[in-house]
Amino acid sequence: MSLLSKLRLITVDVTGTLIAYKGHLGDYYCMAAKSAGMPCPDYNRMHEGFKLAYTEMARQYPCFGFAAKMPNIEWWRTCVKNSFVKAGYDYDEETFEKIFRHIYSAFGSSAPYSAFPDAQPFMRWAREKGLTVGVVSNAEYRYKDFILPALGLNQGSEWDFGVFSGMVGVEKPDPRIYKIALEMAGNVAPEEALHIGDSMRKDYTPARSIGMHALLLDRFKTADAESWRQSGATVLPDLVATQEWLTKNQNEEQEETVAARVLNRISEKLKMGA
Repeated sequence: MSLLSKLRLITVDVTGTLIAYKGHLGDYYCMAAKSAGMPCPDYNRMHEGFKLAYTEMARQYPCFGFAAKMPNIEWWRTCVKNSFVKAGYDYDEETFEKIFRHIYSAFGSSAPYSAFPDAQPFMRWAREKGLTVGVVSNAEYRYKDFILPALGLNQGSEWDFGVFSGMVGVEKPDPRIYKIALEMAGNVAPEEALHIGDSMRKDYTPARSIGMHALLLDRFKTADAESWRQSGATVLPDLVATQEWLTKNQNEEQEETVAARVLNRISEKLKMGA
């Protein structure tokens, strides 16, 4: 039996799998600073400052402050403030608020992102095959409500449900986020589900640990892809190849079934003629 014929559910990671960032973080922070009448911050310092601030916030208030019941905008306000401070920029309160509002608005829209051209066709194809399609992401509610729809990836036409860490309080690589997805899909058995992502640690390993099928996309020809393959993971270049891989397996099974039926008929005729 082919994998496709066994499946009831496909879950898909978002960033790096369905969508990608456009430009650099510094582009958006520069535009925000200029909108408040300030010079453009240094790109490298800003990038490093953001990485440090984001890591600290994610450790102190995981899942975008879910357990602490921190409003999403306050989580990001603190993170952005600390990013500037760590990069060496300490604005007065009024100036910072202007800059922050610009940044928060930009990253709550489709402006910094683009959908891969194969994302929408693949998700629609999977749903046409009768599969439930879920989105699993370490992201907050704006991905569900604004960003994905603005990129043409809508709940109801491209995906059926979403599991977003900021909304459920569990984040990858915790395997519980995949268990939540199985429950939301109608208590689908792990062996009837396939997860597609771009991270061995966050996607492949935790999904496989609970019995789901999994594969990895190597859209950007990462140096890690070879080690993924050596560890036994199925690694494909994009969702077009994923659809072909799933369809090929199904077609091969159908051809084998037809061939078996023909052989059985020939065998029966031979017996009758004996």
